[in-house]
Amino acid sequence: MPIAILVIALLFTSCVTKKYSTPDVKTDSLYRDMAQQDTTTLAAMPWDKLFADNKLNALIKKGLEQNVNLKNAIENIVQAQANLQQARLAYFPTLDATADIARTKQSVAALNLPPNININTLFTTYRGYFSSAWEADIWGKISSSKRVALANYLQTEAAKRAVQTQLIADIANNYYFLTALDEQLRITEITLENRINSVEIVKALKEAAYVTGADVVQAEANRYAAEVAIPDIKQNIRETENTLNILLTQPPGPIDRNTFEKYEAATDFSTGIPAQLLYYRPDVQQAELEFRASFENTNLARTYFYPRLTLTATGGLSTIQLQNFFDNSIFYSLIAGLTQPIFNQGVNKARLKVAKSQQVQALNDFQQTLFVAGQEVSNALYSYQMAYDKRQSRAKQIEALEKAVEFTEELLKYTSNTNYTDVLTSQQSLLTAQLSGIDDKLQQLQAIVNLYRALGGGWQ
Repeated sequence: MPIAILVIALLFTSCVTKKYSTPDVKTDSLYRDMAQQDTTTLAAMPWDKLFADNKLNALIKKGLEQNVNLKNAIENIVQAQANLQQARLAYFPTLDATADIARTKQSVAALNLPPNININTLFTTYRGYFSSAWEADIWGKISSSKRVALANYLQTEAAKRAVQTQLIADIANNYYFLTALDEQLRITEITLENRINSVEIVKALKEAAYVTGADVVQAEANRYAAEVAIPDIKQNIRETENTLNILLTQPPGPIDRNTFEKYEAATDFSTGIPAQLLYYRPDVQQAELEFRASFENTNLARTYFYPRLTLTATGGLSTIQLQNFFDNSIFYSLIAGLTQPIFNQGVNKARLKVAKSQQVQALNDFQQTLFVAGQEVSNALYSYQMAYDKRQSRAKQIEALEKAVEFTEELLKYTSNTNYTDVLTSQQSLLTAQLSGIDDKLQQLQAIVNLYRALGGGWQ
């Protein structure tokens, strides 16, 4: 009879649990103001091909080997893999071996024996036996549990890839920022040297009665304005080096790097189509797998409404005389049980309701993760374009300011139509423009790094 029930139940299993399929989420127009149709994407490029700087690549490689967050993500995979293996073994019966000794005294009154009957009511039982239990996966409960474990395992793998892509982006962005600070320090130190020379020139002009003492004081103040900026830049350099060392999981120390002026932002790259985020973006994959796990949890919750078929078997040796343990002491039992929930205080209904609600939440989170991914791609692209536009204008601004400094310094020597305030203004404006030019270039370089991460690059 239990076998017949099992066969019939298996025919209706598909009516209880549903087969998973990727949900229909919105991917159109995720990249704002773009009509990209080419499937070629920057995300498919390995990170060591994207960055042409060998020193940066060496740092990234070290980070991938040593970073603590990445190591912990790998340990999460190990734990999830163990849970998955345990879920797979649920298809098989359990088997336990037991050996026990029981000292028992029976009440004579409870035996209700006739008078004058004297028997021994104190005895010792020796047992050694095996016991096994198995639950038939009639409604897909075990299968759903296994698929939940599988989705959780795949989530940890996706999470590890997400940590890796973020780590690569953090190392590259901080590296570029560090080299940009080096360039700002270099320009500021050159400016300081020029202003020290300017002070001497102004002093000579004062001796020749071309300028006043106030101009000398202003020149000295201008010199110190450049000098006082240097400690802040050096502090930023030190802190950025320390940040990189944390990402590399190593003690604080100097970072080997190239000069900022050798870099030039790439202009030839492609974003692919938004639907490719489902494959390349690790956090999008993780969000879908979370939905998949919640989907299987809903399947699992449905199975609790249906009967459970269990088989238990016990067999071994039992005797009250240890010396005869192996003589005619075999015992065994085989039990098939069918349990149908009838009233369980609403536990099964609540379980299913919660699972369905969590499934809706997971689907919403999946869609939202896609929107965030599209936003990050759009932001990175726009940041790159704005930095490019600024650099074109900034180059012309710097060229004009260099001429302004040169002209005002010359006019100061030969005409009274200008004063030293004009010279100071043009010098300060030039330094500001030069430092801003470095920021523009840095923005462009970091925009490419952020675009690479936003598209899901870095884990291949």
